[in-house]
Amino acid sequence: MSETPTRVWDGPTRLFHWALVILIVVAWLTAEEQMTVHRGAGYAILGLLAFRVWWGLAGGSTARFSNFVRGPAAIRRYLSESREGTAGEHAGHNPLGALSVLALLGLVALQVILGLFAIDEDGFEGGPLSDGIDFDLARQIAEWHELSFRLLQGLVVLHLGAIVFYAVRRREDLVRPMITGVRRFRGQVGGLVPAPLWRLVVGVAIGLAVGFAASRGFRLG
Repeated sequence: MSETPTRVWDGPTRLFHWALVILIVVAWLTAEEQMTVHRGAGYAILGLLAFRVWWGLAGGSTARFSNFVRGPAAIRRYLSESREGTAGEHAGHNPLGALSVLALLGLVALQVILGLFAIDEDGFEGGPLSDGIDFDLARQIAEWHELSFRLLQGLVVLHLGAIVFYAVRRREDLVRPMITGVRRFRGQVGGLVPAPLWRLVVGVAIGLAVGFAASRGFRLG
């Protein structure tokens, strides 16, 4: 059966995805010795997340949460159909993949928010909000910040494992579509419905504003 190329991911969604990957790696590599860069990466990640929330509400069809977030019944049905080999193709995230997306976004958000309050053991390097709380609490938050990153690493490994599984067992390439925006389907699948440009402009403005505000410790003065 011939495969039909279908556009499934818009540019903003793909740029968000790869920018988040790069920034997480930068934050990881600079966590010990380059705190200025580490904090900057954290502010940028927070801005990206703010953009993604907006884009999940007002962006292209496949990026919207309403397009892929499903309840337990839909997830069980998808798992059952996958075992039977009857699961349909999805232009975007399938119901199970949606759980991975939400978990990753939620844990990254937790990681960055904790970083805003964390401080090192010497009290010299800390997030922009660490000076507003007790030192011992800030140190405890720093430990939670590290723990949440370990959990994030575990989720990333699971995410990569799922990509390999789909590539090997189901012959589905999930990486190339996130680069090109186009995926090939064996049947007829409705593709991306793009969002108007003004929504992208609003989303970028929101992301920049949140990232800048975080860098200032959310202080007006």
